[in-house]
Amino acid sequence: MRTSIISQPLERWHPHGRTQIANALVQKSEVELWAGVECTVNRVGDQYFDQLKRNGHADRITDLDLFASLGVTAIRYPVLWERIAPGDLNQADWSWADQRLQRLRELDIEPIVGLVHHGSGPDHTSLIDPAFAQKLAEFAQAVATRYPWVRHYTPINEPLTTARFSGLYGHWYPHGQDPLTFVRALLNQCQAIVLSMQTIRQINPEARLIQTEDLGKVFSTPLLTYQADFENERRWLSFDLLCGRVDRTHSFWNELCGMGILESDLEWFLENSCPPDIFGINHYLTSDRFLDERLDRYPSQLHGGNGRHHYADVEAVRVCPEGIFGHHNLLKEVWERYGRSIALTEVHLGCTREEQLRWFKEAWDAADQLRKAGADIRAVTAWSLLGAYDWNTLLTQSEGSYEPGVFDLRSPTPRPTALAEMLRHLGNYQDYTHPVLQELGWWRRAQRLTYPRTQRVDKMHASENPIAITGATGTLGRAFARLCEMRGIPYRLLTRQDLDITQSESVTQVLADLKPWAVINTAGYVRVDDAEHHSHLCRQINTNGAALLAKACAEQDIAFVTFSSDLVFDGTHTAPYVESDRVAPLNVYGQSKAIAERWVLNLNARALVIRTSAFFGPWDDYNFLTIARRTLADGQPFFAAEDAVISPTYVPDLVNATLDLLIDQECGLWHLANLGAISWAEFARAIARLTGFEPSQVEACSTESLGLTAPRPTYTALTSERGILLPSLEGAIEQYLQACG
Repeated sequence: MRTSIISQPLERWHPHGRTQIANALVQKSEVELWAGVECTVNRVGDQYFDQLKRNGHADRITDLDLFASLGVTAIRYPVLWERIAPGDLNQADWSWADQRLQRLRELDIEPIVGLVHHGSGPDHTSLIDPAFAQKLAEFAQAVATRYPWVRHYTPINEPLTTARFSGLYGHWYPHGQDPLTFVRALLNQCQAIVLSMQTIRQINPEARLIQTEDLGKVFSTPLLTYQADFENERRWLSFDLLCGRVDRTHSFWNELCGMGILESDLEWFLENSCPPDIFGINHYLTSDRFLDERLDRYPSQLHGGNGRHHYADVEAVRVCPEGIFGHHNLLKEVWERYGRSIALTEVHLGCTREEQLRWFKEAWDAADQLRKAGADIRAVTAWSLLGAYDWNTLLTQSEGSYEPGVFDLRSPTPRPTALAEMLRHLGNYQDYTHPVLQELGWWRRAQRLTYPRTQRVDKMHASENPIAITGATGTLGRAFARLCEMRGIPYRLLTRQDLDITQSESVTQVLADLKPWAVINTAGYVRVDDAEHHSHLCRQINTNGAALLAKACAEQDIAFVTFSSDLVFDGTHTAPYVESDRVAPLNVYGQSKAIAERWVLNLNARALVIRTSAFFGPWDDYNFLTIARRTLADGQPFFAAEDAVISPTYVPDLVNATLDLLIDQECGLWHLANLGAISWAEFARAIARLTGFEPSQVEACSTESLGLTAPRPTYTALTSERGILLPSLEGAIEQYLQACG
């Protein structure tokens, strides 16, 4: 059995005056890899938002085997009050928890059992119910009785954060918006944690409390220093209450009593202290805030105040030139304040893949450095293994906004991302390297500074291993260069003079000199009608060129991506095509792409071939939508085929998804197109309606009437059996219009 740090005796050392023996014990083991599933069950009005239903883990016990494959030693795992016993405790349904906890035992993964995760309990109670603490303690007793072998508990996740969202900001039930409701919700939760651990320890005296909290740091202008100081002291309240530190000398004693809290309520915590065995620290880029009275610098939705001053409350990462507070400083601050064992219990970033890798690696390195320096840092937790839904609205709405985690749920089964490979290395105490880690995360680059806008542009490091992008003069090549720049991914954009993909010697030599870690081939012969008269040239570029690149990349161990087209199909379908459907091109261009697909995949088993369709985007003047808008603006009729159905693809979506798949080391055929099937004519009418033109200006016609040389299929809508990675067409059009201004 693999030794787990959390199963070892928990030494309690003060950060000052530690003995050499204690210091050696701290450094004896490496930082451990934990994991967690986003499992919030929060309440808004009378509606419950259940992440376990949204992410499907409620019905997939097989996920646990995927988690075990990462090498995690412990997992924060839900046995949630609202789900197990929504009514009478005597009628609790334990079947779900029975199966999953047993499977975790078989997989040798320690569960850190959570009982309430950003929730307010079943509908017969709430965070301000005087009986809330006792009711949760009764549920905790039932859990410990049923699972006496479980040793690690987080009875309530982030009590201070939950109290703010539920009692101060009004986002979650009971939707309080005043300091007293906030404090009552906080005290109730902290009392519930204490009582829960007391009842659990009556059954299992070895049970340990791993208490989590988000300790975001607040910064401000000089005028608002008093408010920042207040919030920075308030953020410790949950930990201080549990540790029995809130006495008459505490800075918040008089503050709390002044709100109407009885001294006896605070003294109860002095008499029933329950310090965490491990302080669980959750830290997000949005956690750190900046307060600024200069309201004209910020949009109105960020304006607020405290009754004394009006000010904007913004993400510090978008304002502070010196950068974010960061994992290292935060962990050091917790260690110096409490001198007890610490773990990073949530590390997650909803962003592009390379930024997710950079964020987790930064957290891991910070924990590792501090542990080696003598701080008792136990673990780093890969949070949101399955991603998360609708945190962009703070779980107040169900919009279906999904951000992937270690696994991506947009495929038929959870698909491991590049994060999974990173975790497998770190979990086995192996170094993990990737070319994208050579660059700083966006939170360390000047482009993050939004308020006020900065004119400074960061230069990327001269990477020894860039991405090589062919097709410098094309729409797609330029888009890849633009988005690599934005994402901090070093690249080289190559013209035909730089690299002739039809010449084997040129390909071999340039790749050997450039040493890219990946090649993205956007070069191609794209004139579909001209290809009927220049078939040799079309096939030389689209087929032979792609095959030469694929072969050279295989020989030099370089990742490879190339692009194909919906025109490999004959249009006889009445439902969108998937990757496994038979190809039967009607024209020379489609034939060149179909043959290229086959050759590339035969020559390079690791190659990624993207089929896509009907580009539109904000960065070129010649795509269908841009031409349609320009024609309509001139008052001219716009002719478009009514009998040809396609799946238009928004170029930024396509490029971002391709880069993520590349970093994930995906291979084979993928369909990437925005979700939807529409005729060219209706596509033009949609943009006319959204831009204030008369849809009647669009004149529908037949494909035949357009006088095109190459035969076209009448139906080439695309979808994917491997994963729906691009958003809806409607959302893509909205993004296009916003980007165009």
